[in-house]
Amino acid sequence: MKNLFYLSVIMCFLVLPGLAMAEEIISMDEVVVTAGRVKEKTREITSNVTIIDEEEIKTSSAKDLGELLTEKAIGHSHKYPGALNAIGIRGFRTATHGNDLEGHVLILVNGRRAGTGNAAKIDTINIERVEIIRGPASVQYGSAAMGGVINVITKQGKDKPTFFAEGTLGSFGYEGKSVGASGKYKSFDFSGSFTTESQDDYDTANGQRYHNTGYKQKDNLNLNLGYEFLPNNRIGIIYNCYDADHIGTADYLSQNDLDDYNNSSNKTIDFSYDGETQDGLFSWKTRYFNTKDKDKNFDPIASNPNGWDDGIPSETKTNQKGAQAQVSYDQKYLLLTAGIDWVNYKMEDDTWPPKETTYDNPAGFLFAKTRLFDKKFIISSGMRYDKYKVDMKEEGKKEKDNHTSPQLGVAYLLTDGFKLRANYGEAFKMPSAQQLAADYTFWWTNYVGNPNLKPEKSGTYEAGIDFSYASFDSSVTYFHTNFKDKIVGYTTAGGDQSWKNLGKAEIEGIEGNLTYDVGSFFSWDYEVKPYVSLTYLTKYKDKETNEDLKYISDLQISYGITISDFEGFSANLSLCYTGKQKIDDFENGGWTPPVIEKDSFTVANFTVSKKIFDSKKYGGFTLRGEIQNLFNKDCEYVQGYPIPGRSFFLSLRYDF
Repeated sequence: MKNLFYLSVIMCFLVLPGLAMAEEIISMDEVVVTAGRVKEKTREITSNVTIIDEEEIKTSSAKDLGELLTEKAIGHSHKYPGALNAIGIRGFRTATHGNDLEGHVLILVNGRRAGTGNAAKIDTINIERVEIIRGPASVQYGSAAMGGVINVITKQGKDKPTFFAEGTLGSFGYEGKSVGASGKYKSFDFSGSFTTESQDDYDTANGQRYHNTGYKQKDNLNLNLGYEFLPNNRIGIIYNCYDADHIGTADYLSQNDLDDYNNSSNKTIDFSYDGETQDGLFSWKTRYFNTKDKDKNFDPIASNPNGWDDGIPSETKTNQKGAQAQVSYDQKYLLLTAGIDWVNYKMEDDTWPPKETTYDNPAGFLFAKTRLFDKKFIISSGMRYDKYKVDMKEEGKKEKDNHTSPQLGVAYLLTDGFKLRANYGEAFKMPSAQQLAADYTFWWTNYVGNPNLKPEKSGTYEAGIDFSYASFDSSVTYFHTNFKDKIVGYTTAGGDQSWKNLGKAEIEGIEGNLTYDVGSFFSWDYEVKPYVSLTYLTKYKDKETNEDLKYISDLQISYGITISDFEGFSANLSLCYTGKQKIDDFENGGWTPPVIEKDSFTVANFTVSKKIFDSKKYGGFTLRGEIQNLFNKDCEYVQGYPIPGRSFFLSLRYDF
């Protein structure tokens, strides 16, 4: 009853202000591409989709995708010093180490798998928008999309060519330099940027120097080139390169390792062809992509505080390649999309077994959407079939399996701007090669795979309301997820280590957001837009133990206010609240850590920018200031790894 009361209060708070103005509702015509893998208006989408647009990214203090999603409170952020950040949605999260197959939330770049679960490897400077499906998306994108999908859409050149250059100085010796250009000339379009950054070790909010938290250099290069050879037909090449050198890996502040570091990279190239007929009845997409993700950890023995390290570097590599092809038929009352996906991973680890594994995954999918009763009643459905095969080269073990994922949703437009929606979807995460086919001995322990493992599976149903009126926008969603066949490790009767399907969990809660431009309501010449976005989990239980799931906060809130005069001045105050969570006390508990409750905290960031010179002939200069951790809070997203204290940044940007 208590949870139902909270749910009712929040729903009223988010929706009732708009209902009072229902007689003047306007349409919801924003276009997204993630939910159905084709361009769709938000009014026709039956699931809960969050959009972070280019203006929000510009006013944010975030420098990478992980920081952006943390600031927006999309879900739990598992953020370490340096460049390591896993992001959660609805109690699940991405995998920060190695390939993205190990996570339960999937990161995409322009609709294809990013090849990494570390959101810190994706720079924000060339992002046009981020589209987030909250909830299962296996029917669209396959394994690991249980909690949701984060699709990063990079900029594509439009209109007259432009150029920018920017320099930034900040606390703890931060230096950043960026250049970029974007535009379209006849049938050619281009967009690209290059950024390089460095930073020294930082101080915590209580003034303590946290050694080995800096990085020598982080480079990001992004290119998006295209050629339109017929109306609505474009071939394109996209290249993204993240390359980081000497990133400090500090260990807990209480046992600060002074010299371990990591060199990290993620390099991708895409070749694509998009087209459609002149009447828009048929459209098609094809893509081939290749990703190389690498992390090399250096472990000098000069100052190892725990005595376990041997000084030998370790390296993990993930080479990913894949292809996508789909065709759509779109007429007044029916949208059909059919296609095939293929992805292949080759993983190498020079230290930990298994040393070399491959994963091959072909899949086929079919989506259908019907628009009934003058396009006010939408029914969407989808089905995907995945086959996957794993091969542990050194051990000579191979296993294969398949999985089918369904999804069904409905939406009803009471008016052009007032939508009711409901959705049911299933998702899965395939077992790893090690879990299926291990056959090796390591540290006097025999590891034996279980070829009978089933994929981890979830089923989620949700219901929500979306409401838009002029500059008012609100949404609220209730969801319930049953998670079963969780893969857990165990000791066999013969003393070997293996894996089995055992765990079950139940997660339910509400998500809501509200934004409103007060300046528009009062006909001011400037924007004053308060906003709030939240996720409140009413239940997150392990059904085997009846205990709360660990590393999950019951409440995440992002709130703040944006001000703009539309003539070169803007300011944004953002606050992110992270609720309490139960965690294993690895810092103090040794091999059998006790479960403790980690405190809640709020982090505030402030940005302000002003165009100080503007000329059509010579371009313009913009001065920008940032304060991160504005109130100097002593807090940590991961126990034992406190964030930097109050930090200042000053930038000067030239646009032409």
